Amino acid sequence: MRDVLQRAEKAKNKKAATGSDIDLDEFIKEDKEEHEIVDSIQDIPKNVKETLLKVGVDASENERSGSFIQMDQSTIYSSPMSESIELMNLEMALDKYNWLDQYMWKIVSPDSDKYTAQAAIREQEEGTKSGYLIRSAPGSKEVFPLQACMFIGDEAVMQTAHNIIIAEENSEIHLITGCATGEDVSSALHVGVTEFYLKPGAKITFTMVHNWAEQVEVRPRTGIRIDDNATFINNYILTSPLKSIQSYPTAYCHGKNSKSLFQSIQSGHKDSIIDVGSRVYLSGEGSRAEVISRAVSHDESKIYSRGHLAGTVPGVKGHLECHGLVLSDDSMIYAVPELEASANNLEMSHEAAVGKIDEEEIYYLTARGLTEEEATSMIVRGFLSMDITGLPPELANETKKMIDMSLEGI
Repeated sequence: MRDVLQRAEKAKNKKAATGSDIDLDEFIKEDKEEHEIVDSIQDIPKNVKETLLKVGVDASENERSGSFIQMDQSTIYSSPMSESIELMNLEMALDKYNWLDQYMWKIVSPDSDKYTAQAAIREQEEGTKSGYLIRSAPGSKEVFPLQACMFIGDEAVMQTAHNIIIAEENSEIHLITGCATGEDVSSALHVGVTEFYLKPGAKITFTMVHNWAEQVEVRPRTGIRIDDNATFINNYILTSPLKSIQSYPTAYCHGKNSKSLFQSIQSGHKDSIIDVGSRVYLSGEGSRAEVISRAVSHDESKIYSRGHLAGTVPGVKGHLECHGLVLSDDSMIYAVPELEASANNLEMSHEAAVGKIDEEEIYYLTARGLTEEEATSMIVRGFLSMDITGLPPELANETKKMIDMSLEGI
């Protein structure tokens, strides 16, 4: 892995292509005292468990096939609950499997920007191997989701994690991952690198809920490789204020008849800067992609809603859809749909619409006894409550519940 470290060192000061820049020296890179490992999620303090629940992590572990919790740089809990699922922290996985290097830094490059570089340097040079490996057995079909949480408990820390998720051939797994901060944390940085590998016929549903503190900077870096007849579904939910986030997960529909679906809900509050998008490269025969987003801006928030579909072979299909509501004259939504076609006989489309709430809708609801504030809230919640497709009933209900919880107070 010497090459990884060398490439990362050269990119230590490389700014990201989009999003606001961050001074990494403002955050603590040295590990503080490791957090204690717990035997059960029930052993975690009550206030932390309540925060975890807000991002879909159930301390009872009912109807879950496994749980993983990282606090700052420490894995404090890891427990697979299904024989067909492997779940362990990255350091343990690297000790157990000498082939794991073949999956690390292959879809997300260590020299993409200063954030991937910092994660790689901490992993390679400083030995801070945080994150997890999830691997499903070939042919297995998990009904209940795994749950994972990246939790920041200390002030001003830089939390990094490198996650590897492998769905073996004809397997199906669902993952709910929640990210949150402790009550006393006002400022921190999270850099999460996640690489997905979907083997032929596999399916992964990945639902992420963010609930960070108001001064937290967030820089996820995600890559997905999708083989023949495999399907990747990504649901992203952000409805609480934070300082800034810049995320642009990229899927490579490499296989024949591979499919990807990205669905996101963003509600900007206070002076949050939200720069979120999805990119799909359609290079497999008959591959398909959809990118759907809903965004609402409040207060002085700024939302950049991006989408990029690139078709490189004939016969592929892709669709982008971005709808936004601006609820404050001091806020902004900037929709950036991009279609790129470099072959004939393909279908690519997009639609983008940004506006304000129709006054007639407000009038209709207030005429039936609601206050203007209640009417606005009802319209916004309805606008953001998209149908999550492609999930089994149990997981669809769980995802719907997480969306409803996230929208409380809007």
